[in-house]
Amino acid sequence: MSIIEKDKEYIASTYARFPVVLEKGNGSLVYDKNGKEYIDLSSGIAVNTFGVADKEWQNAVTEQLGKIQHASNLYYTEPCVNLAGILCQRTGMKKVFFSNSGAEANECAIKAARRYAEDKKGNEYNKIITLKNSFHGRTITTLAATGQEVFHNDFLPLTDGFLYCEANNCEQLENLVKNNKVCGIMFEFVQGEGGVLPLQKEFVNKIFCLAKEMDILTIADEVQTGNGRTGELYCFMNYGVKPDIVSTAKGLGNGLPLGATLLGEKVKDVFGFGSHGSTFGGNPIACAGAVSVINRIDQELLNGVKEKSDYIMNTLKNAKGVKSVTGMGLMIGIETEKNANDVINYCMENGVLVIKAKTKVRLLPALNIPFDLLKKAVEVIKKGCEI
Repeated sequence: MSIIEKDKEYIASTYARFPVVLEKGNGSLVYDKNGKEYIDLSSGIAVNTFGVADKEWQNAVTEQLGKIQHASNLYYTEPCVNLAGILCQRTGMKKVFFSNSGAEANECAIKAARRYAEDKKGNEYNKIITLKNSFHGRTITTLAATGQEVFHNDFLPLTDGFLYCEANNCEQLENLVKNNKVCGIMFEFVQGEGGVLPLQKEFVNKIFCLAKEMDILTIADEVQTGNGRTGELYCFMNYGVKPDIVSTAKGLGNGLPLGATLLGEKVKDVFGFGSHGSTFGGNPIACAGAVSVINRIDQELLNGVKEKSDYIMNTLKNAKGVKSVTGMGLMIGIETEKNANDVINYCMENGVLVIKAKTKVRLLPALNIPFDLLKKAVEVIKKGCEI
């Protein structure tokens, strides 16, 4: 059987895959089993921060692989501690809990918020406000946190305790906060799966003002926006605010499973011995690779992210067949007059890999994609959007 036939035979039918079998790559170029070359503007859905087969990351991972691949959290390992220190120093957060994915990082954030409120106010303060059109993961609890009804129809009953607010609706947010026993407000600064939609600064400021007034925790889901994706190390830095809890994953691991929940001053000691845990969380191989990644997200790279973002937006916003371009940094959504699937298929046929968010074409290239490849890919996208 072919790879595609074997997939259909043996793998659970949860993914609508493109008819492409990727075999290898280098940077922002990937190749299928037939040797066809593609410019990759998806980076594994914002995971491959420095593209495919990045040498520096490979060296960090393979060096650690030759030392110890796993130790469990009953012992200390240097890569785990080093990564936590770097994340705290560069964000101003105080402590880190490591897990394996964004959903797990969000689960930890939810547990931290509820534990904090229980200790300070009582366990009846357990409601968490999330935003409509959000996406926070696929566990039973993070599905419940996700503010999209389409995700609430299966696997019932979902975890109770979530309230949903329209993004950018300050009045509705204030009513929910003041009429419910709320422990946290959880949000994405840019709603990724929801259509690549940045929150308005006025609304973000309202979240933080209400949280301060009511002693409610702010929880920033930076699973997709984090690790340089939006032109700052973390997206909260674009807004001039500092959340109490930040969850992240994807680009931090650069392809290995790694999630992190960053805990601020209020919640740095909310977990005690045995109150939370993860068998693989803080895995030394994943953490060694992540240290390589995070140390290279410097100001020069971030400036490049912003420059490339400006180029993409300015080139596409007035292009034929393009209705709008939204996003921040190298996290971009393109609303097209054509069906987005037709544009995606055109791009794929012409050697460019792009993906979808709701009804939009979504771009998530590696942060270090060379400008010549980016320009070549954008020209293909332009042609694909034309009516």
